[in-house]
Amino acid sequence: MGEKRVARVTEIIAASPVSFEDAVKVAFERATRTLRGVTGMKVIEQRVAVTDSHITEYRVCLEVIFVLES
Repeated sequence: MGEKRVARVTEIIAASPVSFEDAVKVAFERATRTLRGVTGMKVIEQRVAVTDSHITEYRVCLEVIFVLES
């Protein structure tokens, strides 16, 4: 039997002027600077900001899953 673990889930929002994929990368890079033990992320929502009929920003809301330390 494997080691017992407990994880926590927290929500974060990130944005990029480039793409949804880039916004996810921005979120991942920022989350891993603060949180230890990140094991996964789940995209909850995607939105865009629009100015003058043009997409100006891609936004993602994510759940970040990380294992709590003993």
